[in-house]
Amino acid sequence: MAAEVLFEVKGRAGVIILNSPATLNAVSLPMVRAMHPQLEAWARDPAVAHVIIRAVGEKAFSAGGDIRHLYEWGRAGDETFCTFFHDEYRLNTLIKRFPKPYIALINGIVMGGGVGVSIHGSHRVAGDRMTFAMPETGIGLFPDVGGTYFLPRLPGETGLYLGLTGTRIRTGDAAALGLATHYVPSDRHQPLVEALCAAEDIDRCIEDFSVSAGDAPLAAERGLIDRHFSPPSLDAVIAGLAADDGEWAQKTLAAIRTKSPTSLRLTFRQLREGAHLDFEDCMRLEFRIASRIFHGADFFEGIRAVVIDKDLKPRWQPASLDDLTDEDMAGYFAPLASELSF
Repeated sequence: MAAEVLFEVKGRAGVIILNSPATLNAVSLPMVRAMHPQLEAWARDPAVAHVIIRAVGEKAFSAGGDIRHLYEWGRAGDETFCTFFHDEYRLNTLIKRFPKPYIALINGIVMGGGVGVSIHGSHRVAGDRMTFAMPETGIGLFPDVGGTYFLPRLPGETGLYLGLTGTRIRTGDAAALGLATHYVPSDRHQPLVEALCAAEDIDRCIEDFSVSAGDAPLAAERGLIDRHFSPPSLDAVIAGLAADDGEWAQKTLAAIRTKSPTSLRLTFRQLREGAHLDFEDCMRLEFRIASRIFHGADFFEGIRAVVIDKDLKPRWQPASLDDLTDEDMAGYFAPLASELSF
């Protein structure tokens, strides 16, 4: 059986290849545990000037984390559930603080765990088929893998909008929001990799291959997004959408109402707090929440509905935002006896 992730040193570059197209390159615990020490070794290796991460397959860079195994561990009460998030968040932090250029070539779907191994790099090169989303509120989770940090730092209120609704965006919007630093047509990615392996000036190299990313449809909605997602509470956001009979507001409200109420309240507080925290504290906060979700119901119900039974009819507990108090939410954010460390 082929390894889920491959490593090679080619010229001046350390190259990571996500190699599980059958799972849409889902980020698994073995993948995380292989990448972390390899990156640490390359950080110390003077022969490696920069790192490139890319993926096998046309459909996805990585469609998320290994949620099937998370579901199984959680249902069995197996603490490997928490270990996965612990190790994944440490890897995300290593990438964020990596001392050399880290270049992600993102083509196809990039969601959840796939975002965590790409977006925190110094260079994020989008291809034609890049489709970005943080869809966690729809499966009873929250936009993690560093979403606490990067979503609140997107322009205006776009981060909160993306985090609450799970809206998918394409290459043009990803570039306009800064999620992608460059756009290189997909058929030029292999030549770009070959050039990068030899390049001494990687910025110039990438620029030589880059072109305009084109239209950013979300820009036309920025006024509505910033107005409706700027209120100081989730209830006020929902009330404002409900009071607006425009098509966009009603469509957005309908999307939000399909999400886990617990996830919506967690996400709103998480992203508001994350705007004022450094990256490491954002990751500690995420580990606190993930550790409490292990003992909850909605994540496992969300995975059942979307992945296991595929009936797309999750039965959230509780089913209404009105049934969740500030005290309920505070428990998710409280310090752990053993905090995430780096």
